[in-house]
Amino acid sequence: MKRIYIENSWNESWKYCYQYDLLEIYGEVKKDLGYAYAYELRKQHTLSLIKRVTKKGDRILDVAGAQGNFTLLLTELGYNVTWNDIRTDLADYVEMKKDVGNISYKPGNAFDIKFDELFDVVLATEIIEHVAHPDDFLVKLSNLVKPGGHIVISTPLGSYFKNKLPKFSKFNNASVFESMQFGPNADNHIFLLHLDEIPPLAKKAGLEVAAVEYYTNPLTFGHLKLSFLLKMLPQKAVFGIEAFTQKLPKFIGKRIHNNFAALFKKPAGGALNWAMLILLFL
Repeated sequence: MKRIYIENSWNESWKYCYQYDLLEIYGEVKKDLGYAYAYELRKQHTLSLIKRVTKKGDRILDVAGAQGNFTLLLTELGYNVTWNDIRTDLADYVEMKKDVGNISYKPGNAFDIKFDELFDVVLATEIIEHVAHPDDFLVKLSNLVKPGGHIVISTPLGSYFKNKLPKFSKFNNASVFESMQFGPNADNHIFLLHLDEIPPLAKKAGLEVAAVEYYTNPLTFGHLKLSFLLKMLPQKAVFGIEAFTQKLPKFIGKRIHNNFAALFKKPAGGALNWAMLILLFL
């Protein structure tokens, strides 16, 4: 990924994204180390899940990819990546940072765009918490994936002990939240999903839950006034503590970790099922 530097001639959306790039990829902002550590963990877990089920050359769609850091990382790993975001002007910003490979740019509403073919993987990081109907959102993502393909999402974890937002499954009519959806910041989060909500959401979308990994404890996120420790501790120690909390029993882990990534598989479909039935009777 190329190193770029802010210019006065940039539009406001580019300048806004650049502030996040300073944290996410350039490591030049020290005042918000919690965000930087949290992003690094999100990156590690998300890419690990994708690598688990793919091979080089597979087609990946990065939905609402913003400044394109996941798009660029996946391109550098040898995937054929399609970048998408509703903000059309960000496509040139992403292209400016590209170092190797080719990226297909499809700005606009991903659910209205006509793609040439379905994808091996659809990626949606930190998006589902901004929508009023996460169940319908997952259904729409599923429609973009080929049979046998996968969906990877990352999102804040609802069971984190500091979460005060409502649980999606407790609402009979989530349409009351439609007017506030699609906001860009944490202040615009609507629902934070709980682990027990993932299987029913997957079932409605015709998906199977292949893996769920939670991560980012209060230290690595800088919560509980622990951010000062991030300036004092070496990176190895911070990630060592994260590794320790990952091994705690689940009933503790899901309360003290702030984020999770989930891997869903779209079943291969009826044709394969019929083939297996025929083989059984041969």
